[in-house]
Amino acid sequence: MSAKTLPRKFVSVDPSKCIGCGVCEYACATDKGEGNWNPIRARIRVVRMAPVFNFALTCRGCVDARCVKACPERAIVQSENNSLLIIDEQKCKGCDWCVQACPHGGITIQAETGKAVACNLCEGEPQCIQACPEDALQIVESDEEADKRFSEALDKLPEQTQHLESIVKKKDWKPLIASAEDRSARIAEKLEAINKRSLARKLKEQEK
Repeated sequence: MSAKTLPRKFVSVDPSKCIGCGVCEYACATDKGEGNWNPIRARIRVVRMAPVFNFALTCRGCVDARCVKACPERAIVQSENNSLLIIDEQKCKGCDWCVQACPHGGITIQAETGKAVACNLCEGEPQCIQACPEDALQIVESDEEADKRFSEALDKLPEQTQHLESIVKKKDWKPLIASAEDRSARIAEKLEAINKRSLARKLKEQEK
């Protein structure tokens, strides 16, 4: 059966909720067993455009994926499991053509290995979704769903900007500080959970 006939599933972000904290990147890199955490090792990328507009990018498992067609080494194919990408590291030369072809910023070249990497939904339980302290990430099945979230977030920008401007002019910092403290607590809780899972996985591997 062709991957094109199966339902797609990919991680989508709600920019109106995303705070650009990078916890999703940390969760992804940790789950993939990266020894020293670095956001460029993650399969999800946080983009910080402004204090009131941040978002994350990851592979959408496109129908007729441009990255697959662009690869001169035929190192990328799509599985029949929700159109996820399968990258053959032996064939991949790190030419970057797949990155240039992707319209969603969903595939990258890992700096250390020089190989292409893309989201695999953590084989069914995306760690980035579990880790997000703002519940800004969720699984969707179409570009329309994902693009709608972006459009709605953009529509909210003028109101959010006006609200921020009002707070700054009034110097009413208490609500902002309280919100920041709550957010920091949520982030700390998520990071602690990620670190515990990582430690448990390492201990389990050592026991083998």
